[in-house]
Amino acid sequence: MKTRAAVLRKSPVERPYAHTRPLSIETIDLAPPGPDELLVKIGAAGLCHSDLSVINGDRPRPVPMALGHEAAGTVEAVGSGVRDISPGDRVVMSFMPSCGHCLPCAEGRPALCVPGAEANGKGTLLSGERRLSCGEVTVNHHLGVSGFADYAVVSRHSAVKIEADLPMVEAALFGCAVLTGVGAVVNTCRVRPGESVAVIGLGGVGLAALLGAVAAGAERIVAIDLAEDKLKLARSLGATDTFLAADPDAAENIRQATRGGVDHAIEAAGSVRAFELAYRITRRGGLTVSAGLAHPSSQISIPAVSLVAEERSVRGSYMGSCVPARDIPRFIALYERGRLPVDRLLSSTGPLEEINEAFDLLDQGRVIRHVITF
Repeated sequence: MKTRAAVLRKSPVERPYAHTRPLSIETIDLAPPGPDELLVKIGAAGLCHSDLSVINGDRPRPVPMALGHEAAGTVEAVGSGVRDISPGDRVVMSFMPSCGHCLPCAEGRPALCVPGAEANGKGTLLSGERRLSCGEVTVNHHLGVSGFADYAVVSRHSAVKIEADLPMVEAALFGCAVLTGVGAVVNTCRVRPGESVAVIGLGGVGLAALLGAVAAGAERIVAIDLAEDKLKLARSLGATDTFLAADPDAAENIRQATRGGVDHAIEAAGSVRAFELAYRITRRGGLTVSAGLAHPSSQISIPAVSLVAEERSVRGSYMGSCVPARDIPRFIALYERGRLPVDRLLSSTGPLEEINEAFDLLDQGRVIRHVITF
């Protein structure tokens, strides 16, 4: 069958994207789903910095590639071997397929699935196959989803069935921003009621982490960003304290305000400076978590002695250390009960034809989440 898709044919691409047009809207070929695969009619797909990092070259991927990984839709057809999902079911896509058999999967850590990571790096589905093409040219999949398209074929292990009757523009957010941000709080940090949390970088992931901290019962929630308008939004979402990251005295002011630092500091900016700030504001015995993907060449520097003398802990958090099949329904249930208002992350929506202009808005920090609707 044919489908429209936003295809990236070279990387990196210079800004502004409204002029350089890195993504071309093309009608390409989509093969039927193979064994353990689904054909999904995409309802909505969110723009994320993980997409942007492929466009600007920060995270090189094979091209041509049909982008988009934060998506939700309705199953149109299933391949052989799929017994627990049927046509008509609504699904949210996960950007890390999990094989269920490698050591990380066996340990309950599907975000670290070895075959899934290999497939994502190569631009294939979990099966190793590519279902997209344009004439004789094979088109790569983005993180097993390629959601900036009318239709997508994905692995069964890249999709989570949802029962809730959510609007697609809201359901899509649970596939990346909510998984990564809320998961960093409840899974990686395991925040308990009464503890203190700081979030550095208030994009979609960072603000989702803030919402997660509120839902977890954190008593002190510190929000830090370079933009005053994002700090204002953070206050409306439950932050008890806000600080401008550009303030040279920010770290000292935060430590004073929190009586020595926070229990958990979450870096969600993908920035070395943001991580180092997070480490500086973590209390003795506290945990510093990095949930933002920095450039592959970036290196961090922290005082080694503090790891021992202050019994510090540092952890990475990929996909919020989530088990998508478990956590996406849990997070949706919290949203439906009014405890996780992720709809507040939605800045705007628009058609596929305006995707390049929308990436300029994301790159300039003018939107939290812009969602493409179909």
